[in-house]
Parts: sequence; structure tokens; C-alpha cells
Amino acid sequence: MIYLKAANLDDAEKEYDFIRQLPEDENGFTNSNFGCSYEDFVGRILPGFIDKSNGIGVKTGHVPGTEFFLWDDDTIVGLFRIRHHLCESLANGAGHIGYGIRKEYRGRGYASEGLKLSIEKAWTIIPEDEIYMSVHKDNPASLKVQLKNGAYIHHEDEKEFFTRIKRVL
Repeated sequence: MIYLKAANLDDAEKEYDFIRQLPEDENGFTNSNFGCSYEDFVGRILPGFIDKSNGIGVKTGHVPGTEFFLWDDDTIVGLFRIRHHLCESLANGAGHIGYGIRKEYRGRGYASEGLKLSIEKAWTIIPEDEIYMSVHKDNPASLKVQLKNGAYIHHEDEKEFFTRIKRVL
């Protein structure tokens, strides 16, 4: 069974294993915690994820956001980041949802299913009438995932496509 689960203390070991292996920056999806120790993860990083999800300790210029791990039964295969609303930098950049799938699980439909589940969650969180996302132009698989999930290309620059999904009333 494939499902999303917010970062939590009960799954800390598996979450740490995933974060530890997720690249620092791959196709625009960043992992500022790459290479962290387990002690730092459970003592600072994971509580920070949980606090940020609840709007606690959000830095100036940032917004609340939830880290959702994508699970296939008892294995974490991906990470989906939902930002609860837009600020100027997000509206002109990464948008509401960012995601990364562990390399060995790519090409198996996890990104499509995870984004579908993330979109469902996002509509219960975000106030905007469209979900904003972006994708590097050298990542056609991710663009395909977004389009498959109802996105359209809103605009582009030399490096990225900026996609949107309209709220269906």
C-alpha cells in the first residue's frame, strides 16, 4: 500500500535513513540535511520538521510546510514537501509542492502516485486557487508526472517550467 505520512518521531530511524541518502541537490529538490548525524536528525532536524508543519519557529521570509514521506508498505521511497501558502519567492520559484524519489525506486510510478496524494493533501491545506510547482527543463520525467496529475505549463524561463493545477470546485 502506498501512502503519505508526515514526518514524525515514531519513524525517525527510517526517515533518517532516507534523508541521509537523499542527495543535497538533485534537479532542484534540495536536502539541506544531507550527511547529518542521527543524533542531529532526531535532536534538531526532525523536531524542526514537526514544528515547521505547525507554524512554529518559521524563519522570516519562509512559510509553514510539511515534510510528507511516501511509503510503500514499510519502506520510504520518496519525500513530498508541501508549503502551506505562497510567499513571493515561492510564487516565483519552487511553489507549493516539491518532491524527490529515492533513485532505486524511480520509474515505478511512485512520483505520479505520490504527487496525486500530495495534491489531495495540499487542497486541504493551501488557501490559493492554484497549486504552483516548478521543474527543471532537464527533468522531463518530472514534468510528465506533473502533467499527468492535471498540471499545465503556466510559463517558463531558460532553466525551468512553472506549472499550475487549478482548484476544481
